[in-house]
Amino acid sequence: MSVVCDVHNVTVVSRRRRWLQQFASGVLAMTSMSVLPARSQGMISGHLLSLEEMLAPLLQGGVALPQGVKLMLPILADNGYLVPVSVQVESPMTPDAHVTHIYLLSQRNPATQMAVFHLGPWSGRAEVSSRIRLAGSQMVVALARLSDGSFRYQRVDVIVTESACVDGT
Repeated sequence: MSVVCDVHNVTVVSRRRRWLQQFASGVLAMTSMSVLPARSQGMISGHLLSLEEMLAPLLQGGVALPQGVKLMLPILADNGYLVPVSVQVESPMTPDAHVTHIYLLSQRNPATQMAVFHLGPWSGRAEVSSRIRLAGSQMVVALARLSDGSFRYQRVDVIVTESACVDGT
């Protein structure tokens, strides 16, 4: 019995292997490109914003004081999909002195500004309640803009056991 080496079959097999390798490389490249939209929106996984980075776009050179705002949310959230939050701001809510905006800011979420509430003297009280999504353990900030142009804030660190926003939404 003799062994015959078929050169034609070896060439076909090596071409097929080369094609499969190139195809796999292309699939891997396309998969890694799916991360680009997140990077273009500044959503880099694992990057935690500092307090200054969170406040700077809203303050535009102004100063925020850590007083007069009461931010209430659980320190430990079992799941980041529905975290209850309440904000109260000390203000007489008169036409001359009132809260105009309350911002809820996130240190880790894809969108730093989670919510904006518009208030005025017609609101009666400077209080808001809602539920937010949190993409993991992070600092949450409530920032209040007053009618005189000043800012007040409070921050709370929250531990989230089951993260929301894991898909970048």
